[in-house]
Amino acid sequence: MLSCYLRGAVQATGRRVFHGASTSAILSRRSRNLSYSSVPRYPTDNLSLNKATEPDALDASIDAETVQPGHAVISTFDLFSIGVGPSSSHTVGPMRAGKIFIADLQELGLLGKVKTIKIALYGSLAATGKGHHTPQAILLGLEGSDPETIDTGTIPSRYEAILANKTLHLGGKHRITYDMDRDMLWRWDQVLKTHPNGMRFSCFNEDGDLLATNEYFSVGGGFVVNDKTKVDENLFYKGVDKSVVHGARLHQTHSLSEPEIDAVSTDQNIPDPGHPPYPFESGNSLLALTKKHNLTIAQIVHDNERYFGLSEVEIHQKLMRIWSVMDECIRTGVTTAEQTLPGRLGLRRRAPMLYRRLMRGFYPGIAMPHAPMIGPGSALPAGAIEPPEPSELLANVNANKDSGTTGKLTPRAPWVMGSFDHAVLPMPPRKTMIPAVDFLSCYAIAVNEVNASGGRIVTSPTNGAAGVIPAVLKYIIEFVSDDPEKSITTFLLTASAVGMLFKRGSTISAAEGGCQAEVGVACSMASAGFAACMGASPETVLQAAEIGIEHNLGLTCDPIDGLVQVPCIERNSLGAVKAVTAAQLSMASDGVYRVTLDEAIEAMRLTAADMSVKYKETSLSGLATTVRIPLSVPAC
Repeated sequence: MLSCYLRGAVQATGRRVFHGASTSAILSRRSRNLSYSSVPRYPTDNLSLNKATEPDALDASIDAETVQPGHAVISTFDLFSIGVGPSSSHTVGPMRAGKIFIADLQELGLLGKVKTIKIALYGSLAATGKGHHTPQAILLGLEGSDPETIDTGTIPSRYEAILANKTLHLGGKHRITYDMDRDMLWRWDQVLKTHPNGMRFSCFNEDGDLLATNEYFSVGGGFVVNDKTKVDENLFYKGVDKSVVHGARLHQTHSLSEPEIDAVSTDQNIPDPGHPPYPFESGNSLLALTKKHNLTIAQIVHDNERYFGLSEVEIHQKLMRIWSVMDECIRTGVTTAEQTLPGRLGLRRRAPMLYRRLMRGFYPGIAMPHAPMIGPGSALPAGAIEPPEPSELLANVNANKDSGTTGKLTPRAPWVMGSFDHAVLPMPPRKTMIPAVDFLSCYAIAVNEVNASGGRIVTSPTNGAAGVIPAVLKYIIEFVSDDPEKSITTFLLTASAVGMLFKRGSTISAAEGGCQAEVGVACSMASAGFAACMGASPETVLQAAEIGIEHNLGLTCDPIDGLVQVPCIERNSLGAVKAVTAAQLSMASDGVYRVTLDEAIEAMRLTAADMSVKYKETSLSGLATTVRIPLSVPAC
């Protein structure tokens, strides 16, 4: 048992272990003494503030009394980060935690002394970790892999090699023996106090003495914190290597009344309040900022990003990079030749079929923008995806082959179910097309099928809800926008502001709040982004976000077999459709509403607190227990 190793253990150096502390906590204490003289606390290029009319805009951007400890402002590129499927909290976060642990060991000079590593998983990580590829993620993270750059195609083979050879190459530099059955412990019946997604890493030398231990918590969206850093989370969000993290991320204060005493700018001419220029802790304070400075929500977020050391060009490039990965994810989902998703559910992929049925494509070499209606005997444009053959046509094809006849096939009349000798006559089958619904559904399903197969994904704000935002943004670009790059920038920055509010005021972790914290939050973010791209006022944008979450309150997370497939994939489709509907409702209401976004976020927090643990990504109830495995109808 892991606990027996922890009692009375000493480091090989002879120093007593910091029981209850962590390698990361030790480093965080060191970081306060680091000098960032080469990295200004504030970017040297000017913010896009109107300093001609507001010379003190930086200091007067918001009144001190309105800034609460733990303001909502984090980086957009924390919420939207490139990772790997199938889960941000169960895959991306654990992989990042493994790499952080190894980086800390290396900095402390302990990596070469490690003989064995014990990994204990708690709560939701243990309950559904196998279906979410948590073991693969942690082990590859310990080997030095990063979720943004790892080759997703090599993950299965590398994991199998670790299991077969019983060896682990720590940080790619130090090889140790690792036995999965012995060294990974599943504590599904225990939950650490900080968060349901808890994990503990402990490493030992050849004499069995404890070298270092750390507890990490994957709090959703790929964010990783521990007990010592959960207040100043920015240090451990995405900055695995603290030495290259911008000083503004390491020393950011959460209150104007309590500035960091060591946070001194290297350029005395650049005012530095210890926080971004426009901190906000609620929807109301964000709205007040937009009115006070005559800025859109996207502009507020953009200027805050400048505080984190990014130039305007870098912000634009990073946003375009995020969108390119989202777009490529959709493309991969609709063009894949794979028939089923991994896992014993045997779930059939639907995105390629749905896309072919739409008969109109937007990717070069797949289908022409104005392709003719695809039907029996129609001529397909060069490079187009062939349509699926209806079952009723197969009978004609076989009949013609048997008779030796050729020529154009005539489809049979549709089979009408029901009695014609009845007062209520049966309805004949017919098909209709609602472009917004059809395309939104197809795009969202495509993304989440890629996620379910462990492909490259963007946390938006999580992996389980990664299809909602790309689907809505793709629809805007293809059907609405006259300036795609402007739409991408406005959409993502606006959506991130709403995501920050949920991150601070409630949660984006399904293990903590059910699926309302994932698809519900993604729907709210997408609603805001859509309304912003339609030119709606900041007040209307936040109202769209409120509608988006209000009608997802109480949404449970009960994945069948612990896989991010059923009901997750279809739920993203419905979330995307609901997001557009919410935005349309808010714009039609024109400021007439009763519930604010802040009130809806607080309602979500209370709902999450009251929700049974059975419906918080544990697969202990709901669909996870009522549906038989394997599924009787794989395409359900």
